[in-house]
Amino acid sequence: MIVVLGGGPGGRIASIRLASAGKEVRLIEHGGIGGQCLHFGCMPVCALNDVARTIHSVRMFQHLGLIDSFPPINFLKMLEEMHSIQTKIASVLDTETTSAGVEITYGKTGRLEEKSVYVADERVKADAVIAATGSLPFVPDIPGINLPGVYNPHTLFQIRTMPKKLAIIGGGVMAAEFAYIFSTLGSKVTLLSRSTLLKNIDKHLRTLAIKDLAMVNIRENTKVQSIDGDLRVESLEIATEGHTSRFDVDTILVATGLVPRSDMLHGLKKGPVGEVIVDDHMRTSVPDVYACGDVVGPPYLTPVARHQGIVAADNILGIPRKMDCRYFPQSINLSQELAFCVNGKENMASLAIPGPAGPGTFWSVPSGNTGLAKIFVEPDTGELEGVCAAGPGGGLITSYMAFLMRHHFSVKDFEEFIEVHPSTDGVYGLAKYAAERLEKRNRP
Repeated sequence: MIVVLGGGPGGRIASIRLASAGKEVRLIEHGGIGGQCLHFGCMPVCALNDVARTIHSVRMFQHLGLIDSFPPINFLKMLEEMHSIQTKIASVLDTETTSAGVEITYGKTGRLEEKSVYVADERVKADAVIAATGSLPFVPDIPGINLPGVYNPHTLFQIRTMPKKLAIIGGGVMAAEFAYIFSTLGSKVTLLSRSTLLKNIDKHLRTLAIKDLAMVNIRENTKVQSIDGDLRVESLEIATEGHTSRFDVDTILVATGLVPRSDMLHGLKKGPVGEVIVDDHMRTSVPDVYACGDVVGPPYLTPVARHQGIVAADNILGIPRKMDCRYFPQSINLSQELAFCVNGKENMASLAIPGPAGPGTFWSVPSGNTGLAKIFVEPDTGELEGVCAAGPGGGLITSYMAFLMRHHFSVKDFEEFIEVHPSTDGVYGLAKYAAERLEKRNRP
């Protein structure tokens, strides 16, 4: 018997792989299958962002004089329909998992004492264990943080009406995505970042993100001193570069990132925030116990969790496999997908151009908001070392480019490439141009 603790992306894929290989697998899931991604992260952001982008497009068409009326948003109905679709997706995931031969135990939390597994008070015999217990929102220690009206991504969808004055605490991807959604849907949004908003992304992408957040009051280098109110939140006190001020809000969203959920895992070596320490085979410090997904720490990405689950499962099956931590593609979903995959090497040559007009960007030409294509190239060999792609298909383009970078593709390899047209992607054409530049430079 192999026991998998957690039915999120990493644990679920690992359990399917093991069961498909003929192993007896029991998956323990205390909540709903699909984990953080389906219930609190990727899918809710997709759902709300789809509506926000529709509103964004209607406003653009109104500005161009193509549309006269503006559709109202039924906020409660939107949340109800989103939940209904999430339930349907969970049903599909359940069927897919059980059809592979996995036994799922719902509504119970698994506990690990070194290699001993407990489901509630029942001890379960296990030949191997995969801990995939996920993550929880990080909630900073701020006076008043527990007042009614203060939410995090796990409680956000308890809101019953559209916030009028919303403060979002955080400066990363999650904070930016929710700021775009709620400001576009009609809330007056103030975003409070302790440092520079989206400080770790490419400067060109950050410029586009700030443009998408034009309706948001962005307060950088700002610390929240306290959250105040009687029966529910009413105001915030903040400090910006030594100056203290206060402003009124009716709702607060704490979007300050994630922390590993590992409190039920005992006897394993852990890091400073509770992340389970693993090697590149996803093995923990306890023999025959593996871990994958958010519980092992950043980057907290669904595709990474899935791949880690596959690596863990294969090693249990006796198939040696290591986790390759290079070239993880990522995306920020605002009015477009702002996607990137950069390895961080120094002294790389870079080229950037606006995205071309195409499906989803044709009507954005007057505003100059057609996106971006950018590549990073090793100047001597032409090997691709990074890509940024902003546009309707930015995430898909970046995913394939990350795969090619992992296999050491050069811009010269794109000389024979023929793309689909019309397209909003400028990356492939930019690679061809870079190949021409390198060829001219290296001619004797």
